[in-house]
Amino acid sequence: MRYEPIDSQLFVHNRQRLAALLKPKALAVFNANDIMPTNADGTMGFRQNNDLFYLTGVDQEETILVLFPDHPDEKFREVLFLRETSEEIAIWEGHKLTKEEAVQTTGLSLKSIYWVSQFDKIFGQMVFEAERVYLNTNEHTRAEVAVQTRDARFIDWFRHHFPLHTLERVAPLMHQLRAIKLPQEITLINRAIDITDTMFRRLLKFVKPGVWEYEIEAEMMHEFLRNRSRGAAYSPIIASGANACVLHYIDNSQQCQAGDVILLDIGAEYANYNADMTRSIPVSGRFTARQREVYSAVLRVMKEATQLLKPGNLWDEYHVEVGKIMESELIGLGLLDREAVAKQDPDAPLYKKYFMHGTSHFLGLDVHDVGNKYRRFEPGMVFTVEPGIYIPAEKLGIRLENNILITESGNIDLMGQIPLEIEEIEDLMNA
Repeated sequence: MRYEPIDSQLFVHNRQRLAALLKPKALAVFNANDIMPTNADGTMGFRQNNDLFYLTGVDQEETILVLFPDHPDEKFREVLFLRETSEEIAIWEGHKLTKEEAVQTTGLSLKSIYWVSQFDKIFGQMVFEAERVYLNTNEHTRAEVAVQTRDARFIDWFRHHFPLHTLERVAPLMHQLRAIKLPQEITLINRAIDITDTMFRRLLKFVKPGVWEYEIEAEMMHEFLRNRSRGAAYSPIIASGANACVLHYIDNSQQCQAGDVILLDIGAEYANYNADMTRSIPVSGRFTARQREVYSAVLRVMKEATQLLKPGNLWDEYHVEVGKIMESELIGLGLLDREAVAKQDPDAPLYKKYFMHGTSHFLGLDVHDVGNKYRRFEPGMVFTVEPGIYIPAEKLGIRLENNILITESGNIDLMGQIPLEIEEIEDLMNA
């Protein structure tokens, strides 16, 4: 892997936390993601299943983790199955983890690591001691499963071979655990943020009238890759002018014109953890009076919303409060009428015409990380804060986004060092 080795105690601790949540005499299974095909013999780049990575640190295909804390045989309480390598695999694909290397990565005992070819035999010895079996599914409010995952195939296989076992969902337990980041995880997120910071400062010196959006993307990727990142944490949005009013614009194919603003929604990945940053910068190096006015309004909403990200607050209540702040700013910009706002349908607030997305989401191993919106904010949670105002009639879209760590005493802006204020951005672009 490109990233520096991660202390295996993170994964040991994560397995212990999950084991404490399992019901008595329960077994849990986690599968690696598939390597997805493109065409002919081509494949997409491999991205590990985040739950498996969270529990093992293994970043390799054809890996299975089985946890059974109450198994009477100690060596079957945590079992890892790896793809066995060969000379041919080494020649064509490169190095694969040895059992000894897996011990160093995962913190597991060597006696509990087997090859995938041994799975059926070993798993058969384990499962008959279990009363319940936790299986994994990709559960997320935004998830739209378009392909059958390895986990889904395993569920079908398990039901066929062991039809009388009681099945449980492990996803809610993983959501509970992963919502609270451990200090080692914050360190990895901070590394992704530092790379993002370095990249953004590079772009501020590079952008000028006439540059193409894809040229900006190339500069971004250069800085990511040279700093041990796999690349962008998500498909980058480099949207100049009217493109900024398309929330998921990813073509990045237009030329940036003098006088326009570019919306940059770009963040680095590091060790499977993600940064998620948005900035809006002037192509010509200076904002116009109107652009400054809209930018300042978004920045004020961002700062007030950030103050609401603190222990005890609730997701839906938070978004209602941010909506009220945005309403006031849109009235001040002349985009909403105060009397119309007073008479609006509370279930269809008028501000949604100019700010139609949510203000925050969980962040971690997934960019839109797992977590429960009905759970009150707790220390260790990491959220984005990303208000925006989009005015298609003016070919102007402004969004600002930072990553916020909730603590006992409030919160910490993990992106506090990244240029955000108008004067700082203009000074750096004109230095």
